[in-house]
Amino acid sequence: MYDVKGHLHEVLDSLPQGVRLVAISKYHPNEYIEAAYAEGQRVFGESHEQELRQKHESLPKDIEWHFIGHLQTNKVKYIAPYVTMIQAVDSIRLLREINKQAERSGRVIKVLLELHIAEESTKYGLTLDACRELLEAGEWRQMQYVRICGLMMMASFVDDPDQIRREMQTARDFYDEVKAKYFDEDDAFCERSWGMSEDYPIALDTGSTMVRIGTAIFGPRVY
Repeated sequence: MYDVKGHLHEVLDSLPQGVRLVAISKYHPNEYIEAAYAEGQRVFGESHEQELRQKHESLPKDIEWHFIGHLQTNKVKYIAPYVTMIQAVDSIRLLREINKQAERSGRVIKVLLELHIAEESTKYGLTLDACRELLEAGEWRQMQYVRICGLMMMASFVDDPDQIRREMQTARDFYDEVKAKYFDEDDAFCERSWGMSEDYPIALDTGSTMVRIGTAIFGPRVY
């Protein structure tokens, strides 16, 4: 089997205190997750509802599952009973649906607002202005079953570290802006989720608190 244990510890050893690792296990088999779990890793990220459901049903129940992909509103009801965090909220419509399904499940679900900063049109997320508008409108304040815990973004998939750093720094500056304006008294709003296998060292320099790493731990996708 691929040396999940060795690669996991390489990544963990490179993270400063206070930065959490979300091990991105999508397209990887249960035994890889079990190998990381045996080393103490508890936070895993998936981006397909059916794959996540199968893994949730067959793996230890103390795993903290983060949904990291684009989430369609009609899929929320399937993951609401158990998902810990939904990392890619990109519309008020999705936020409403999460709140509704979380209430039905008798839970509060943590979410991150996804920013679209990268210059690639294929990426999802809120522009900075759209995110400002969502927060300013204030509907989220009445939602008792979602907790906005911070922001997430994906940098452009480019070889230019300066561009990646620029985009991540933009996210960091925007986090500081909305934290001060909307969440100053809210300790739960503390997460900055950016950085993946290729660019997470830059993410650490720009204030990331949560890195989403798959390939550097689990190797190339298995299926």
